[in-house]
Amino acid sequence: MLLKENIFTGSRRSDVSVHVITTGKGIPVEFMVTAGSIHDNTTFQVMDINLPKNGDLYGDAAYLNQQHRELLLEFNQIRLKAATKKNSVVKNTWAEELENRYYRKTIENTFAEINAKFPKKIHAVTAKGFLLKILCFIIMYILDKQFSV
Repeated sequence: MLLKENIFTGSRRSDVSVHVITTGKGIPVEFMVTAGSIHDNTTFQVMDINLPKNGDLYGDAAYLNQQHRELLLEFNQIRLKAATKKNSVVKNTWAEELENRYYRKTIENTFAEINAKFPKKIHAVTAKGFLLKILCFIIMYILDKQFSV
């Protein structure tokens, strides 16, 4: 599953987006931090996706790119199942949309759980320090999720 979340620091919105791929149980396995101005689809195209073959990857409409979908299927045997926009030429069936909504809820809950662990304000002197703190929160969440009873 794939989704983007903007990071909020205090009352100001940071110019950082975190793109995450999780398992079906909501455990992050890959993520990428980008500037908020970079389009989701651009980030998705440069992500190094190392997922098991014959897997499904769910995402929202911003990640829909027919050419990239075909490349993922041909070379990685990964099926990209993204929501379609209202004005899309090729639309998903109602069953595909329902399936997509069901699985995307898991990652949206994952972001809510990760954000709950963030403090109200992330203080960092440098951009590297800020990214390091985001990385630590995500790793802490992964470990907590893996080892919780």
